[in-house]
Amino acid sequence: MMTMIIQLRDTLRVVREFIAPSYRPERHYMRGPGPACAQRNQVQA
Repeated sequence: MMTMIIQLRDTLRVVREFIAPSYRPERHYMRGPGPACAQRNQVQA
């Protein structure tokens, strides 16, 4: 009985992800150079 409930839950999760994906590209891509890049490119006097 419990395995049937788990399978149903997983199936519903897959169907929901297919219909309305939760992937948001803005969460995964950098928006610009970070502090390490600025530190590397700092002019040495």
